[in-house]
Amino acid sequence: MLSRTADHLFWMSRYTERAENTARMLNVHYETALLPQSAAVTRYGWQGLLSISELLPAYAAKHGEITPQGVMDFMVKDEENSSSIIACLKAARENARAVRGTLTTEVWETLNQTWLEAIRLLRDGAFERDPGEFFEWVKFRSHLSRGVTLGTMLQDESFHFLRLGTFLERADNTARLLDVKFHAVQSDFFGAASERDQEYDFYHWSAILRSVSGFEVYRKVYRDVIKPERVAELLMLREDMPRSLHHCMSEVVSNLRQVGTTPQDETMRHAGKLRADLRYGRIDEILATGLHAFLTQFLDRVNQLGGHISRDFLVPDSE
Repeated sequence: MLSRTADHLFWMSRYTERAENTARMLNVHYETALLPQSAAVTRYGWQGLLSISELLPAYAAKHGEITPQGVMDFMVKDEENSSSIIACLKAARENARAVRGTLTTEVWETLNQTWLEAIRLLRDGAFERDPGEFFEWVKFRSHLSRGVTLGTMLQDESFHFLRLGTFLERADNTARLLDVKFHAVQSDFFGAASERDQEYDFYHWSAILRSVSGFEVYRKVYRDVIKPERVAELLMLREDMPRSLHHCMSEVVSNLRQVGTTPQDETMRHAGKLRADLRYGRIDEILATGLHAFLTQFLDRVNQLGGHISRDFLVPDSE
């Protein structure tokens, strides 16, 4: 396969996944902002959202003061922000257009229609009327894109590069969400003693679980009240949880193997070590040594892995 083709496929799926994850994070902030809380806590939450995507400087330069509406507009409608939902959907569509002949008609039409419909919805004011409904629409279109890919694409190298992009992006976003959320609440609400703070704890962690479609999964696995350490375990170490770090890295290793990477290759070695740390890790040990340190290191290693994949497979041939 041409490396340029692999590059477009890889980034097409990464941008689609990024749009969905941005919608998930915005939706959880939109919902938790409705809970009784001080203005300072609300502001810190929106600031944390920008921190997740490393967009604080860019937002400050353009908007200055952090406001809910300012952050929402910046993360949804601003095409100059490469991580906004509309910019991600556009980038996914452009990458798909570049490799139109590699995709099935159904995959291309799904991505193209998503972009056109997103433009129409934003122009008609659907986002302002009901942000929650718009975020659900973005998530649904991403689910549809993945389903059509699984249901119609030949499972050859093209398919595996699409899957690589999806799960590498998902691992990165789940780790960022966990890091910022635990860091934001551990001083004020983690292990809170008062009944009011315990009630806040429940709604806060419920919202985080819902943001990764994990609320029902948590109830099924633990059958207990929601505890932060179990939320961390579910989203990091459970391989059977579709959006967990362990599951994502298992999928990355599996798809790397399918595109011809051997265990001796540096890219596979790097991915395998990441998966092994999650497979044999224990949440009590991770919390004892520091969750923030673990997640920061994980993000660095995922970024390095992306660099290895780009170097080995995605750098376009010079002409």
